[in-house]
Amino acid sequence: MYDRALLQAVAADKGDRHYTDVAARLKLAPVTAWRLWTGKGAPSARVAAAVEDAYGIRASSLLKPSDGERGEAAA
Repeated sequence: MYDRALLQAVAADKGDRHYTDVAARLKLAPVTAWRLWTGKGAPSARVAAAVEDAYGIRASSLLKPSDGERGEAAA
């Protein structure tokens, strides 16, 4: 599960208050940044790495396993 609230909070601390700001900082297509900003899609590995570089959010903090994924991992 992807935590968009964390990205939004950290981005706001850096002055990025709109998905277009994120697109510019991460050098992403605006539609990709919109998906991240709104939670309509989780980041790919490449985008998660760019988020880590730009905002300092580790992929493991940005992407949390859902309850179903936790149960599958434990099985």
